Amino acid sequence: MTSELNQTNKHRVWNFWQALNSANESGVAEIAREYVDEAIELTASHPIHQQHGRDAVVANLWQPFLSAFPGLRRECFVFISGQFEGKDWVAATGVFSGAFARDWLDIPASGKTTTIRFGEFCALRDGKIIENYLLLDLVDVMRQAGIRVLPISPGDENYFPPSIGARGVLLESQDERESKNSLQLVEAMIGGLGQFDGADATKMNQTDFWSSQMHWYGPCGIGASRNRSEYERNHQTPFLTAFPDRKGFTHPEGGRHKARFAEGHFVASTGWPSVRATHLGAYLGTPATGKRISMRVMDFWRRENNVLMQNWVFIDLPELFLQFDVDLFARLREQRAK
Repeated sequence: MTSELNQTNKHRVWNFWQALNSANESGVAEIAREYVDEAIELTASHPIHQQHGRDAVVANLWQPFLSAFPGLRRECFVFISGQFEGKDWVAATGVFSGAFARDWLDIPASGKTTTIRFGEFCALRDGKIIENYLLLDLVDVMRQAGIRVLPISPGDENYFPPSIGARGVLLESQDERESKNSLQLVEAMIGGLGQFDGADATKMNQTDFWSSQMHWYGPCGIGASRNRSEYERNHQTPFLTAFPDRKGFTHPEGGRHKARFAEGHFVASTGWPSVRATHLGAYLGTPATGKRISMRVMDFWRRENNVLMQNWVFIDLPELFLQFDVDLFARLREQRAK
């Protein structure tokens, strides 16, 4: 029954998203009525934040989005379903693309085709989406519009590929043994992260879980890494330096998990927040503030044999930087005014 429900939910969300690929600003409300519960709760990237009810989601997310990018289309790189703590979920990552025709969230329209990276989780009940978490790489949209609000990323800012070597859009049922193996590997890896003592990263034993040729794709400001040494240089070391006491959802003082599940060789996880920490070192050009912070994060992993090969990662950086008393959208507006 669980497997059948997974497939039903996936096809409901997939059909919704395919309909949105042909939608315009005036027609999106009718499409949403078929697939979205009237009382849906949406939590999205700053400055969209929380939207309560289908009408608010349409008015404050989808209509402005489709108005700014006429002909907007979504392409999924990973698309899976599963259960977590009594809820039925569908999760995906990939990109939206469209010509940036009208200003959006104060980001100036460039008139050029723009790619918007996304991570999304949808909880369903009786065939309709009742809960929705959405992270968009808005700092990268600013970059493509010619405005930098963070320093140039240490990793590759343009590299955000689909699944390599294994199809990530899983529209059919998967081997439950493979799903179990994938989830066990990710959970063991996350357990290793909790062994960090604030000084010695080797105590996390991450080489047990990751291929030396792992690919890690972070948001603009961090960028992508094509092997473990690049990942350690571009993300892990700066992150641990900035937040040496960070605690995830496995710690009682850590984040608040929303969903984590696997299907086939893929795993998806999100928490709001996923991490709590103290800002004790410089991070992405901002000096330490000593403030307690939290992070909205989404992760999507691909397992190959007994190691993790790919990891697509989203962090709501504009919301995080507000906690440093740095408003990235104020920086955007200041640059537009020059």
